[in-house]
Amino acid sequence: MGESPVGELTGSLRRKAVKKHVAAIHVSGKLTLLQRKLSNVLLLNAYDTLQSQAKHHIDARTLCQMIGYNSNDMDTLKQSLRGLAETVAEWDMLDEKGQQEWGVSSLLSYAKLKGGVCEYAYSPALADKLHDPKVFALINLNIQRRFTSGHSLALYENCYRFIRTGSTGWWSMDLFRRLMGLEGSSYYESYKHLNAKVIKPAVAEVNKTSNILIEPETRKRGRVVTDVRFLIRENPQLAILDLDDGAGVRHGPVYARLREHGVSDRLARQWLSTHGEEQVAAKLDYVGQRKNVKSMVGYLSTALQEDYSDTPDVKVAPKPKTARADRLRRMQTVINARTPTQRDADKRLFMNQIEDEAGRADFERYGWATSHNVEAVYGFWEELYPDIFEGIKDVAAT
Repeated sequence: MGESPVGELTGSLRRKAVKKHVAAIHVSGKLTLLQRKLSNVLLLNAYDTLQSQAKHHIDARTLCQMIGYNSNDMDTLKQSLRGLAETVAEWDMLDEKGQQEWGVSSLLSYAKLKGGVCEYAYSPALADKLHDPKVFALINLNIQRRFTSGHSLALYENCYRFIRTGSTGWWSMDLFRRLMGLEGSSYYESYKHLNAKVIKPAVAEVNKTSNILIEPETRKRGRVVTDVRFLIRENPQLAILDLDDGAGVRHGPVYARLREHGVSDRLARQWLSTHGEEQVAAKLDYVGQRKNVKSMVGYLSTALQEDYSDTPDVKVAPKPKTARADRLRRMQTVINARTPTQRDADKRLFMNQIEDEAGRADFERYGWATSHNVEAVYGFWEELYPDIFEGIKDVAAT
């Protein structure tokens, strides 16, 4: 298969990268760019349950968002899924006992779309290979979405797994053409054509788009190029792409305080997104002054939900409900019901719709509780759930 994301390994689509078995990568060359991105998102979504579940689900809208294909054109999605089911994966490797193992499988054993949900499965043999890679590549979804060429993405995947050694080692031209999905093409048997149409453009895009810099070298027999390898080093200008979506929040002092009090990573980020750093910090100060607190996490959760006063030992009556508060509660209920994958995709999609820097900064800090993008937030969730605000009369951003 061919690409994916990972940050901290705390749950499949919370990751920004996914482990991808070398065998799977080596047979993904013939996939289109869209299919390569799609295969990675499907693997990312299924990774944690590859061996415990026979089939996996992800809603189609999220799937499109994760591959950067913001379209309602389900026909294109169907064609891409069909391509994955029709593409063969082949591996030839040593097993745990040192015995050679050869195998073949379709990339997806089946896929179907029903009720806005994509259901799919891997063959048991391929799922085993994908889940327990002895050699793997970490492919970053944030990076893969930047690629515009399938050959570039294929080259990136096959080079990135050698980042620690600094070189891919020598590949025969036949193997290289296979990795790029070009075997069987008489046109690309000519190194001149291969270099001009595939290698040079792909190297240029990898160096411009990704977190690595690569440089090709060739080996000849007489005047004929017989082998190619790629020297690899980190791209310091784009190294930030290795950070996951929660990196900024995770580096903040309030996040650190929450973690010290035993708050999980996911809950800490959710609180910071919903309430903002200032309010969470105030509640941390409040809870810190309490004595005989049995459950710090539970008490802090209540303090945030009920808006406990910062004055010691005083609990203020809940603030009168406002239209905005009601909307935030409705949104939070819906958000909590969505999967981590969907929540990440929702935030990415909304962030891409914010045009001014102030709005983006406010959303990065306060998430869906942003005061700078109130009407846009309402519109976003109403498009997803038309009845979400039904019964709330005052539509003003109170």
